[in-house]
Amino acid sequence: MRHVHGRARRAGTALAALLTWAGLLAGGTGCTTDGVSGLGSLGKPHSNEETIEVSPDDGSKDVRPGETLSVQVSSGRLESVRVVRSQDAQELAVPGRISTDGRRWEPDDAKLALAAKYTVDAVAVDGDGRRSARHTTFTTHVPDERFIGYVTPENRSVVGTGMIVSLAFNREITDRAAVERAVRVTAKPAVEIRPHWFGRDRLDFRPEHYWKPGTEVTVDLRLRDVEGAPGVYGLQYKTVTFTVGRSQVSLVDAAKHTMEVRREGELLGTVPITAGAPKSPTYNGKMVVTDMYEVTRMNGSTVGFGGEYDIPDVPHAMRLTESGTYLHGNYWASAATFGETNVSHGCIGLRDEKGGSSQTPAGWFFDRTLVGDVVEVVGSDDKKVAPDNGLGGWNMGWKEWKAGSALK
Repeated sequence: MRHVHGRARRAGTALAALLTWAGLLAGGTGCTTDGVSGLGSLGKPHSNEETIEVSPDDGSKDVRPGETLSVQVSSGRLESVRVVRSQDAQELAVPGRISTDGRRWEPDDAKLALAAKYTVDAVAVDGDGRRSARHTTFTTHVPDERFIGYVTPENRSVVGTGMIVSLAFNREITDRAAVERAVRVTAKPAVEIRPHWFGRDRLDFRPEHYWKPGTEVTVDLRLRDVEGAPGVYGLQYKTVTFTVGRSQVSLVDAAKHTMEVRREGELLGTVPITAGAPKSPTYNGKMVVTDMYEVTRMNGSTVGFGGEYDIPDVPHAMRLTESGTYLHGNYWASAATFGETNVSHGCIGLRDEKGGSSQTPAGWFFDRTLVGDVVEVVGSDDKKVAPDNGLGGWNMGWKEWKAGSALK
C-alpha cells in the first residue's frame, strides 16, 4: 500500500501548489475585467470595419459627385487598394495612389462618376505584420436629365478650309465655363483655336484664319457627368476627327451677277449667277457650305415667303445659312437670266437642267465643292449675314470672336 499513499502525497502537493498559484493570481496580484494584470489584455480584436475605413460607407446609394472616395487606416499601413467602377456595362479600374505614410488612398480624379457602381477591395497590415481585408460597394446618383452635343462636321470627313467646328446642345447650358472646359479642339499642324458661344445652346470653334489645307483636326468631348445646368449632366465621351482638304473660296458679286471660283488662290472659273431680287436680296458676307443635296424640295412657307414657291426637285442644292440661303441649280428661269438680273428669293442660282446635269454651270460647281467651302457675297443690297446664321463666324473679327469664350 506504500505506493498508493505515495501517489496521494504527490497529488496533494501538486494540488496545493496549484491552489497557491491561483491564490497569488486572485489575491496577490488581482484580476481585471480585460484580463490578467501583468499578462497583457485579452480583449476583443478590432473588426475589419474599424481597421480599414472606406468612404462612402458600404452599401451607400445615390452618392453625389461631390462626395469623397477614400480608404484609410488609423494605424498600420495600407498594403493594396483596388477600386473598380462599373458603368454602361463596362468595368474600369479607378486609378489612385496610397500616401507616403501608407495611411490613406485617394483616386487620381476626385470626382465620382454618375450612374455607376463602385467596388472597393483593400488590404491593410498592422505593426505585427497581421493582415486584414475589406470589401465594400456603393452606387452613385442617377440624373433625371442629361444633355448631349451634336458635332459639325461629321466624323472622318474631308472638308473645305472654311469649316467651323460647331456644337449644338439639346439643352440650354447655364454653366458654360464647365462645358467649355470639357471640350478640346486641336490641330496638326498646330494652330490657335478659340471658342465662341452663341446663346446657351451653341459653342463654335475656329482659328483666326481659314484652315491650312491638309490640317488634321480632333474634337474631344469629355462631357460625361459635367453639370451643364442645375441637375442636368452631360452624357458623352466622344472624339470626332476630320481633315481639311484643298482651299476653295468663291466670290459672288450680286451687282455683276457673277461668281469667281478660286482653288488654292488661282481662278478656276467664272460662272454667271442670279442672286436675290430687290425685294428679297441675298445676304452679303462669308458663308460656308454646310449641306449638299443632289435634289431637294424648296418651299417658301418654311422660310417666311408664304406660298410664293414650292419646287419639289431643286437640283444641286448647297446650303449656306440656317435661315434658308442656298446656292443651287435653277432650271425654271430662262438662260438669259443668269449673268444679267437678280430674280431669286435670296438664294444664289446657277443655270441647270431639270433633274440636274454635270454639264451645266450648277453641276460643274457642285462636283467641285466640299462641305466647308467658303462662298462670299458682295455687291448686294442686303445686310451682312449674322455670325450665328449657319457657319457665319468668319464675319466676326478675331478679337470679338475670342471675347465669346466663357473662360476669362
